[in-house]
Amino acid sequence: MEEAAALGWWGVPLGVLAGVLRVSTPFLFVSLGECLTEKSGRINLGLEGNLVMGAMAGYGVSFVSGSPWLGVVAAGVMGMVLGAMHAWACSQPRVNDIAVGISLMLFGIGLAFFLGKPLIQPTAPRLPTINFGWWSDTPQIRFALEVNALFLIGVALAPIMAWSFKNTRWGLIVRTVGDSADAARAMGYHVNRVRMLSTVAGGFFAGVGGSFLSLFYPGSWNEGLSSGQGLMAVALVIFARWDPIKCLYAALLFGGASSLGPALQSVGFSEGYYLFNAAPYLLTLAIMIISSSPRRSLISAPGELSVTK
Repeated sequence: MEEAAALGWWGVPLGVLAGVLRVSTPFLFVSLGECLTEKSGRINLGLEGNLVMGAMAGYGVSFVSGSPWLGVVAAGVMGMVLGAMHAWACSQPRVNDIAVGISLMLFGIGLAFFLGKPLIQPTAPRLPTINFGWWSDTPQIRFALEVNALFLIGVALAPIMAWSFKNTRWGLIVRTVGDSADAARAMGYHVNRVRMLSTVAGGFFAGVGGSFLSLFYPGSWNEGLSSGQGLMAVALVIFARWDPIKCLYAALLFGGASSLGPALQSVGFSEGYYLFNAAPYLLTLAIMIISSSPRRSLISAPGELSVTK
């Protein structure tokens, strides 16, 4: 965000744009993963743990192998492991998926902090950028328009997932299981298997989102890397009404809100700086209040989610 300072107040929207292209990526991947999981009728509040474990695993594998893309794969696999643990636990009788999610969130965060202590000092190779600002002679604009391929993959994934839910047999099965387990069983679908696969896939997306944090922006491993982005992304799914396209829009909104404070600080505006830094958390609170409206809270919600019963 410091790159925007030389442009004066024009640097604020430029800094917000840079934040949208960077900060929104973890929100996007985690929200898409949770959207898929909840479409199958299961809530996974543990994706914050997947995000942090993915960040740690991705950074470690990138450091050891020298390949950041291997780090991304490792982060996704680690997310899948935690997703599989959540899916297995929730498939047992009389197990609450919300309680399991909170437990695995704490487990994932604690394990990542423990295993990641040797990774705080080393520097791992970072993911490369695609410079969409090549046409400009202004360094600040070129910096703001440096985009990582993971962001573009996430942007493409949202409409693909939305189309798949509506137009593919796989999407029909997931939505049927999420709306009515009894109807799915009557049609011959294995409910626990569908939910397990959906939860594992959702965990993979969250792990990939974590790798972005450690391998691109901010681009290091430390214990304060996530700042609750995984939990905010779960709230984002409710705000987006379980629609992958709206998840994309909401992730961009959250990314812009997260970058507002640093963008203002870069031009010397320090009054109320910490309040602006709290913008994404205030936005999350506002979303939860709006979403709790009796008329709106359950619109488009899968019928099998525990919050609808």
